[in-house]
Amino acid sequence: MLQFIVNIFGTVVPALCAVLLLRAYSRVRKRLLLWAGLCFAGLSMSNALVVADLFVVHDIDLYRWRLASAAVAMLFLMYGLIFESDQP
Repeated sequence: MLQFIVNIFGTVVPALCAVLLLRAYSRVRKRLLLWAGLCFAGLSMSNALVVADLFVVHDIDLYRWRLASAAVAMLFLMYGLIFESDQP
């Protein structure tokens, strides 16, 4: 039960960060905020897949989907840090 609660918090916290970052992007229009927000949205989706894999769906292995969503999320952040961080 405690593992389920920790995994739910691990899903909710990045989702909240994504919402705050994307909301800040809509006000300020700094593209680095957009890429960071998309990264946190992807990390939240990856953590939601962990919860689904461990507690909901026992017949299907979601390991590759979890890794793929986390990798895409990190690619968003890397793109933002490399190409958007030097612009004013």
